[in-house]
Amino acid sequence: MNISSLDWIIILLFFTVFLIIGLIVSKKAGSSSKEFFLSGRNMPWWLLGVSMVATTFSADTPNLVTDIVRQNGVAGNWVWWAFLITGMLTVFVYAKLWRKSGVLTDLEFYEKRYSGKEAAFLRGFRAIYLGVFFNIMIMASVSLAAIKIGEVMFGLEPWKTVVYASIITVAYSSLGGLRGVILTDFLQFLVAMVGSVAAAIYIINLPEVGGLDALLTRPEVASKLDLIPSIDNRELFITLLIIPIAVQWWSVWYPGAEPGGGGYIAQRMLSSKNEKHAVSATFLFNITHYALRPWPWILIALASLVVYPDLASIKEAFPGISESKIGHDLGYSAMLLTLPKGLLGIVIASLIAAYMSTISTHLNWGSSYVAFDFYQRFIKPEATEKELVNVGRISTVILMVFAGLFALVLTSAYDAFQILLSIGAGTGSIFILRWFWWRINAYSEIAGMVVSFILALLFKFGPESLTSISSEYQLLLSVGVTTAVWVLVTLMTKPTDYKTLVSFFNLVKPYGKGWNGLRKQAQAKGEKLEPGIGRFSVDLLAMFAGTVLIYALLFATGMFVYGNIEYGLIWLAIVLISTITLVKAWKKLTF
Repeated sequence: MNISSLDWIIILLFFTVFLIIGLIVSKKAGSSSKEFFLSGRNMPWWLLGVSMVATTFSADTPNLVTDIVRQNGVAGNWVWWAFLITGMLTVFVYAKLWRKSGVLTDLEFYEKRYSGKEAAFLRGFRAIYLGVFFNIMIMASVSLAAIKIGEVMFGLEPWKTVVYASIITVAYSSLGGLRGVILTDFLQFLVAMVGSVAAAIYIINLPEVGGLDALLTRPEVASKLDLIPSIDNRELFITLLIIPIAVQWWSVWYPGAEPGGGGYIAQRMLSSKNEKHAVSATFLFNITHYALRPWPWILIALASLVVYPDLASIKEAFPGISESKIGHDLGYSAMLLTLPKGLLGIVIASLIAAYMSTISTHLNWGSSYVAFDFYQRFIKPEATEKELVNVGRISTVILMVFAGLFALVLTSAYDAFQILLSIGAGTGSIFILRWFWWRINAYSEIAGMVVSFILALLFKFGPESLTSISSEYQLLLSVGVTTAVWVLVTLMTKPTDYKTLVSFFNLVKPYGKGWNGLRKQAQAKGEKLEPGIGRFSVDLLAMFAGTVLIYALLFATGMFVYGNIEYGLIWLAIVLISTITLVKAWKKLTF
């Protein structure tokens, strides 16, 4: 591919800026473990919100959306749009609870909420399971997108792409800690948004595409435009809409959309100035992630159906790409080849920025688990601050090496997405209810984690009677079996130690009748628990209004893009009504 000198200058400029930021904040980041992993707990909401959304704008995200749109149309995006409900529940219910907990990582939560050796085991095991193995899988799926972009746009061999893409990311992540990640995220997100919007405008106006109106009227595109799957196709309607809305959002643990909050989203909330900043940051993330960002990717995916209508046409255009890497997700990278110099450099820089943003967050998040929840907790409790920072920096490098190696054997962004969903199927309800039901204990989580993982392996590598079941119905089976098992285990095992529960309740002040069992025990002992925080009905109203607002804004944008002004105005009216409702509810929130 012919990349101009101007394009290279733009790309190298961004590499240089990221490194400089890492160097500038490296001294402060290395001053303490709290600085390195939580940026001193003084980050403002707007910077954290942008950092969250920058992290979820990884190099594989537009590839994933393209894969979905090309195969299942725009409505296919409900497989991830449904997670908005999870996100809004986190905003108005869990964000303030996480910030009140005062933990350094979300895994430290286990020994505040549960008791005994089982709580310690759960914390240590998940530090390795999530922070290392699961985290490596996530980063590998992101690196897979970088590999495909490298093959299409630069003609690079996969291993070279992984090496080149990793060096700068590891450098500023290990130097600057979370503060460096958050600051570079802000720049990366601006570049990524400018690049994707500019690319979409240019691509839909290509002669072979013919502009927006011509694009939307082409038969191969018009059939893909529905925002909601047609009920006439019962199978797609159930798998693309009903299952995600009815089951997936609350039952599946997925990075960035964890039921009850968690992972790097929890890390950002824990690094905020206070509970109000945690709530505001998470709300900004959700409205940007779901309502404002998807349409440039969708338009490029639709345009790719005109230029590359099938996999054969993609393979014909790029004969040098390895057979194992050919997939519909290549449509996005292929369309970028049409961009002029200058704009091409910005878009390449934006994709590199998106990749680096996601990888740097996962490196810092995973290394925090290794340093705090494994090394300090089980290997060397007396570890100094400097030693913990060094452990974090070393584990950053090791995590990236293994992620790069695993990326070389993956083939599809959508397949990786489905694997991640299946591994976490059925555990989401535990993460939601553990804040509301005193009876849940460490054994509940261990049972859910083990069963969901075994089922994921059986559906992937087991007998044909299981592997032949569609992924959507595998999800339903996993959720049903896992949920039944963890509830049964909860009722058959002893509750968490009374003193631990009282300490947790008085610290976090959760609400709900699910704590009445603990209240009765306290009354019998002549003790009094702290009152719960806020009114649950107000938080649920805010959650509902926020969800409607963001979905309505997503649909309004789509209607205006499609040229359907009347329906666009109707959706804007819904945006206005839900905004007014949310503002009134927000004033009644307690922090």
